[in-house]
Amino acid sequence: MMQIAFTGGGTGGHIYPGLAVAGYLQRQGPCRVFWIGSGTGLDRSIVEGSGIEFFGIPAGKLRRYFSFRNFLDIFKVLAGFFTARKILKRKKPDLLFSKGGFVSVPPCLAAASLGIPLCTHESDLSPGLATRINTRFAQRIFTAYEDTAAFLPPRYKDRIRLTGNPIRPEFREADAGRGRTFLGINGGERILLVLGGSQGAREINDLVRTCLAELTKPYIVVHQTGQSTSWDLAPSERYRPYPYFKEEMPQVLAASELVLGRSGAGTIWECAALGRPMVLIPLSGSGTRGDQVENARFFEKAGAAAVLSGEGVSPQALVETVLSIAHNEEKRAAMARASAKIGAQDGAASIVREMMSLWEEKTNG
Repeated sequence: MMQIAFTGGGTGGHIYPGLAVAGYLQRQGPCRVFWIGSGTGLDRSIVEGSGIEFFGIPAGKLRRYFSFRNFLDIFKVLAGFFTARKILKRKKPDLLFSKGGFVSVPPCLAAASLGIPLCTHESDLSPGLATRINTRFAQRIFTAYEDTAAFLPPRYKDRIRLTGNPIRPEFREADAGRGRTFLGINGGERILLVLGGSQGAREINDLVRTCLAELTKPYIVVHQTGQSTSWDLAPSERYRPYPYFKEEMPQVLAASELVLGRSGAGTIWECAALGRPMVLIPLSGSGTRGDQVENARFFEKAGAAAVLSGEGVSPQALVETVLSIAHNEEKRAAMARASAKIGAQDGAASIVREMMSLWEEKTNG
């Protein structure tokens, strides 16, 4: 029976797409899967909650800037390498699939040292530091965007496969009626869904606070404020704040007409899987490598999203952008079609096909 090891973590954006791949793989036939992730944080609870065996390892963060913690984390990376190597040597998987994040580097290095074939996937348009390291040892490099290949060395060309982003099946199968039932909103009302991530996004929350009177004219505003956010706007008939959506998220997303949020890879591809038009305010500035801006511009160029960034972010600009979409049915429909076109590619299925091909090469070689 084939056995596949998975690695990745640090954020849900590195875990949920990997779980989508693992789930699709398990639905194809008998196989065993296990996950190597961070020994701290939410990695274990998310993975084990999906019924997958989990092994925690020490994980040092990969920083692009000078910090004394970089020196300390070298030892965590080394400890993670030896711990992961011990796990892989004992479990003897046929392949290792990496979804990225700083925790994925030690298992990928360990797999390479043991001769275990490695696949890695990059969700963003430009590869992060962990992916740049992991691709050096990977037999297959999966990308969500065709343009990602330009960021990688030409010698990797034959290993790169365009797959799109893997999305959990719950999103493709989501039911708008169930979402409206959960929210208590009847079918005649239009919904603007505001997403700031599980921890919230202060910039977006502040904009919603300022613009709420205008936004609630065409829409009932359903707002994920974030679990760590102290939020004092009271619920009303036209405004519904929630700290965080869990298993309800696919249904709530299906019930929405328009989505306002950041442009993390997971969120925007989940929206695309349901053909939702978007207004994106990407995270930018010195604390980010610019991946959200790149993702947002791709969706904007495709016609699936309107983007506000940099000096273009203001309450007036947000109101004008949302209302211009809300009051133009033809524009919304065109954005929805463009969004659905991007989301039509089944990333999990594409990745599993390539993984099976690599496994067959190994078995027959």
